[in-house]
Amino acid sequence: MNRLLLATIPLLVITTGEVAQAQTTPSRSPDLFTQPQAQAQTATSLNADSNIDDTLYLNHDQVREHSLRLRETTRWNGITLPAGSVIRGQFEPIEGGLQYVATSVEVRDGQRPAREGHRTYSLTALSDPLHDVKDPRETNTGAILTDAAIGAAGGAALGEIFGDIDLLEVLGGAAAGAAVGNVTAQRVVVIEPGQVIPLHTQ
Repeated sequence: MNRLLLATIPLLVITTGEVAQAQTTPSRSPDLFTQPQAQAQTATSLNADSNIDDTLYLNHDQVREHSLRLRETTRWNGITLPAGSVIRGQFEPIEGGLQYVATSVEVRDGQRPAREGHRTYSLTALSDPLHDVKDPRETNTGAILTDAAIGAAGGAALGEIFGDIDLLEVLGGAAAGAAVGNVTAQRVVVIEPGQVIPLHTQ
């Protein structure tokens, strides 16, 4: 009986130690310690507009310098660019239209004199393609009617030269004038006031 009692004592000690170790070992929640921390992201695009109140009609095959305006405050490359910052660059010809190429951004501090409050940062950013269209100033109703009137006058003049003027000749000349005016209209890129031009930083 004594031998049996002594044999059970180590077993009890070991079992108690394991329980104590299990109770004192802290449990960790993987989600609590491995959850990624949120980090501020740097903008890779800037939303700009034409910075003027008039519609721009740009020749699709010519370089045109023009400054844009940043539409909203943006964090870029560690710098806070306030809304209204001036983006310097130019429209450059590409296949099917133009593309704006930005070269710098000018941040203006309204609390300081102009000569001291302007900071300029180098910037490389490109717009999406700006597609050209037939010049709406030459294809609108007024322009077409003008071309039609010129064509009608030409038809009447030819009828007079050949000694006979009739309605068909006049109408034929009008239709020809309208068609020629529409076909020969130049292609331009139209930028409306307030139109958003996204610029993708490089």
